[in-house]
Amino acid sequence: MAAGVAMAVAATAGCGIMPDSKKIDYKSASKAQVPTLEVPPDLTAPTKDDRYAVPDVGGKGTATFSAYNAERDTAKTQVQNTAVLPQVEKTHIERSGTQRWLVVDQAPDKVWDTVKEFWQETGFIVKVEQPDAGVMETDWAENRAKIGEDWLRNTLGKLLDSLYSTGERDKFRTRLEPGAQPGTTDIFISHRGMEEVYITPQKDQTRWQPRASDPDLEAEMLRRLMVRFGVEEKRAEAQIAASSTKTQEKARVVNGGDGSAQVVVDERFDRAWRRVGLALDRVGFTVEDRDRSKGLFFVRYVDPESDAANKDPGLLSKLAFWKSSPKVENNVQYRILVRDGGESTQVQVLTREGGSDTSDTAKRILGLLYEQLR
Repeated sequence: MAAGVAMAVAATAGCGIMPDSKKIDYKSASKAQVPTLEVPPDLTAPTKDDRYAVPDVGGKGTATFSAYNAERDTAKTQVQNTAVLPQVEKTHIERSGTQRWLVVDQAPDKVWDTVKEFWQETGFIVKVEQPDAGVMETDWAENRAKIGEDWLRNTLGKLLDSLYSTGERDKFRTRLEPGAQPGTTDIFISHRGMEEVYITPQKDQTRWQPRASDPDLEAEMLRRLMVRFGVEEKRAEAQIAASSTKTQEKARVVNGGDGSAQVVVDERFDRAWRRVGLALDRVGFTVEDRDRSKGLFFVRYVDPESDAANKDPGLLSKLAFWKSSPKVENNVQYRILVRDGGESTQVQVLTREGGSDTSDTAKRILGLLYEQLR
């Protein structure tokens, strides 16, 4: 009987209508609990709601309607002046090619804690923290807002809510880089997704596999982070909408006579370096190290067409999809060279030894980078 109910629940959950993309209600796939955020001692705690309290105006035991309204206006002003979040000026969105990022008028070490609290408040567990590298990554989580409402779910409420699933998981990587202006920070957010798909005609076995990154979801997170930094909702929405306008392509592929290829980015090195870092995050590379002085990213990449990448990891691994994938033989390290060319920048894939890589895998890597940089 229980199995029948579960199957009915799963079937009805799959028929729900997908809600608006801005409706976000993430729940981490990990069993760990998100730590309770504490208000720092130098900030004012939220004020209780006293809309229905009748003030004792003047201490005389009587009150006129006009005096009462004046008292309420004064109290409302006081509440507005005790905002928990500091107002940060010059917080805005910038865009180049297909990429967007947030510019905050504070140094990276000053915004780190705010970004971490933002992800925790959004329903994620921060899994990776590397302040020295400016990298923060969340755990996998499910957007419960994507589960449509139906009569069974409304009837049972939260009793069987855990049986509903979207079959999708999301995680986000945040990269903080010193901005072009001293004392500013560029914040890049990249999305990675997984989806559960049937692997048998009978639909009795499933496997988790990567799905395409969602630029709209990245933009929504940037908008919410802008609000977290003190930007008004309407202003944040307007900036995101303005950044959605199609722009001129900033990159092109140039083939060499020796079979090699490179992506030429029509931007100076500083900006191109940051954009390449975001592109690597977006397409799922593991950046093991980087040397800005030499323009090198040291990355690992598993070819999705290889046998090792497609090998069935087993039931336990599929259930624990949020854990790191096991190392495979073709998990080779590559070097991504970002070379300063003045008004433009060249991006090239090198072998581990530092030579030009002309393999098919190197060409696929370069193609992935081009799609993000163009």
